Amino acid sequence: MKVMLSKIVNKIPGLRSLKYRIFFIILAVGIVPTMFLRYAILQNYEQRAISVRISDVQAQFKILADHLITYNYLSDTSSEVVNAELAMLAELYDGRVIIIDRNCKIIKDTYAISEGKTIISEEVILGMRGQTFANYDADNRYIEVITPIVDPKASEEPEEEPEEGERPPENLAQGVMLISVSTDNIATNVDILQSQATTLQVLAMVILIVIAWALARVLVKPFERVTTAIRETKEGYNTEAISVMDYVETEHIITAFNELLGRMRVLDESRQEFVSNVSHELKTPITSMKVLADSLIAQEDVPVELYQEFMVDIADEIERENKIINDLLALVKLDKTSADMNIENINLNELIELILKRLRPIAKQRSIDVLYESAREVYAEVDEVKLTLALSNFVENAIKYNNEYGYVKVSLDADHQYATIVVEDNGIGIPEEEQEHVFERFYRVDKSHSREIGGTGLGLAIARNAILMHRGAIRIDSEEGAGTQITVRIPLIFVSK
Repeated sequence: MKVMLSKIVNKIPGLRSLKYRIFFIILAVGIVPTMFLRYAILQNYEQRAISVRISDVQAQFKILADHLITYNYLSDTSSEVVNAELAMLAELYDGRVIIIDRNCKIIKDTYAISEGKTIISEEVILGMRGQTFANYDADNRYIEVITPIVDPKASEEPEEEPEEGERPPENLAQGVMLISVSTDNIATNVDILQSQATTLQVLAMVILIVIAWALARVLVKPFERVTTAIRETKEGYNTEAISVMDYVETEHIITAFNELLGRMRVLDESRQEFVSNVSHELKTPITSMKVLADSLIAQEDVPVELYQEFMVDIADEIERENKIINDLLALVKLDKTSADMNIENINLNELIELILKRLRPIAKQRSIDVLYESAREVYAEVDEVKLTLALSNFVENAIKYNNEYGYVKVSLDADHQYATIVVEDNGIGIPEEEQEHVFERFYRVDKSHSREIGGTGLGLAIARNAILMHRGAIRIDSEEGAGTQITVRIPLIFVSK
């Protein structure tokens, strides 16, 4: 039911608008209580009017009952005083009065249609027992009142005590008056009040609609300003942080948007810097090759030794250019969110040992010891090629930026959820202010040293992307002159998005 209602609401464009929803909520909150209030007031008025009418009738006919006893009307109905009073009361209440003697015989009917007849009913019997009660017939719009005719003197004089075994008298009534009173005038008043209430309710509804629409527009205005500000930012008219602090909700939206805007600026600056760095890095070897080639062309009878030296330099620049291009291609592939992950269950101990076996000859050239330590055998679901690329970069950097006769230590451990790989060295270290930038593309802590060892500034960026593709994390701890420790955590079970 809830799903169907949601589909219906979504199909009606107006109901999806916050402004319209606020409008309808205010309208409902204003109208529904007034409807209940109107109903309650009318009902209370009708019940109160009926109650007052019953009390009034009972009081009037209690006096009439005394007159009936005084004028001995139950024995002789010729009393003009009583008959006039009966006629007046019947006309006053637009009703009918029936007087019944203790033999259940009708001795007087103001409608003059039932006199002389006998009437036996539950109401009459109860009246004969001295009970007074009233009943309201809402369908036929009349009140029926039963009033016993009791002789006050008889009620004051105590009767003789009944002898043992005799039943005490059940009543003192000499007769009963059955009064039917019309409530047409009450119904008419209710109809008039209902008509007036309807008019007032319609007027109130019109006023409420105007107020609800005005409030809805005012309440939604801050969100419209948010939309306008975001649109202007999107179209380039506004590049500064926006501020709409009318509500906590708009403040949260704007805060999130400004954070996103800041992130976009950082990405844009990073993109521009990346393009500039790529252009510079690719241009530098070409410039060097052109200078070397121009030098050879400008000289006549170039010695073979010089020619060979220049050609070696040109070949080195070509190799450097080729390495930059290959690293850029690897980075672009890893940057793609749709990059394929060839996930396999790999023995990380064997993988790390193979990586270290390949890199130990490079370390041996500088007399650097490469150590490996593992607490247990660890299997993980990884992309072997990408993880190898990342770990190779970490270990190779630890070797390249180390001191002669230093060491590189690789440790492997795991818990029930993650594998932890630590690459530690005692090399030159990284200054604290530079550590947050080392994973940026083309960033070099020591540019001259990087150029000497052939770094492109892309290795750590490539490694970081490879780890992130495994839903892993990297932490770097380093002290300048004391060494660097890189900690990599990757899930043992790969979970794709």
